[in-house]
Amino acid sequence: MKSKLQETLENKSKVITAELMPPRGGDPVRSLKIAQLLKDKVHAVNITDGSRAIMRMCSMAMSKLLLENGIEPIMQMSCRDRNKIALQSDILGANALGIKNILCLTGDSVKAGDQQDAKSVHELESVRLIKQIQSFNENIDPTLGNLSDSKTNIFIGAAADPSCKNKNSLKRRTRQKKEAGANFLQTQMVMDRNYLIEFCEEISSPIQIPVIAGVFLLKSYKNALFINKYVPGANIPENILNRLKEAKDPLREGISIAAEQAKDYLDIAEGIHIMAVKTEHLIPEILKIAGINLEY
Repeated sequence: MKSKLQETLENKSKVITAELMPPRGGDPVRSLKIAQLLKDKVHAVNITDGSRAIMRMCSMAMSKLLLENGIEPIMQMSCRDRNKIALQSDILGANALGIKNILCLTGDSVKAGDQQDAKSVHELESVRLIKQIQSFNENIDPTLGNLSDSKTNIFIGAAADPSCKNKNSLKRRTRQKKEAGANFLQTQMVMDRNYLIEFCEEISSPIQIPVIAGVFLLKSYKNALFINKYVPGANIPENILNRLKEAKDPLREGISIAAEQAKDYLDIAEGIHIMAVKTEHLIPEILKIAGINLEY
């Protein structure tokens, strides 16, 4: 059986996904309560995997918990912390647990996190990870010919940054990911619609890979300045910074900006992915203000 995400994209319907960080601890109750707020509001919930090199519960465990609660997960998989044998094992394990969507990432540098003495592995990077999953989908064993206990059935995602200033590199890497076996692209936050239009028209559309555009909730002018300074690829334009700076209620203004972008980006890309770090409970409100639901 195909995932809801795969079926929606193949039917040329608009996809809505949201991001959720796993708990920083052993109890998933708080994260599951937030996930329940997203149920029936989005097609799938994307579970981060050590994002920004910060320790949290593993993506696979949280993804399985979502499945048990009737919510489709997109399991992120980062190459930073595991060698290829561990990654291979996790791919097979995810498939066995019924997790059908995996987003392949190289992974943020440990220098971005709070345990900078940790050792990075990076035996694989995102393109090679995509190739590995595609090989498993084709019943190919890395050493023994065919897998002895059946192939996997994973819908493979890759990341992209439409705001990347090196357009030649962006085009090359995107094509490599498509050729490796990626079925869809999820972008980093996009704050300037022109970057998204250019990316879709000149890069993704010619190679026929659907794009789920990243929408990020900015909470204040200070928050936006921090992101512009420290988040790789962030490029928040002056008009948005000014709106936040002049707003009487910056959070409400941020919600309005995110809703405007969500509605706009659905007309440009094949879907939207909403990120609201530590305020995921506000995602349904963003969708409501934008007038977006699963029947869009």
